[in-house]
Amino acid sequence: MDPSNDTHRKTMGYILWIFGFTGSHRFYFGKPLSGTIWFFTFGLLGIGWIIDLFLIPSMDRQADLRFQAGRIDYTLAWILLTFLGFFGVHRMYMGKWITGIFYLITGGLFGLGYLYDFWTLNDQITMINSR
Repeated sequence: MDPSNDTHRKTMGYILWIFGFTGSHRFYFGKPLSGTIWFFTFGLLGIGWIIDLFLIPSMDRQADLRFQAGRIDYTLAWILLTFLGFFGVHRMYMGKWITGIFYLITGGLFGLGYLYDFWTLNDQITMINSR
């Protein structure tokens, strides 16, 4: 693995794992389908959540191989999405000012855009970083 392509942080993964029954760490590492399943089943009733404690290093390696490092930092974008997503701050950080302002006015497009970004943020950043 190329150390210059360290796109995601294990530390952030473990912090999100604390809230892992919501699937947040899985979304962060680019696994939106299982993140959604974790969200609706409370981490597979806690069992999957406990197992993920040991899987985070592997998920981190997979994310580092799959996504492209560059000017946009994945961890910062995810923090902005998680805590300020309804205001579009993560989109403004990525240089998507028009949709960022639109999110600000509409509350993350009434929440639907916020959910869309949970599913696609890693790919959006990779696209920007590949340019």
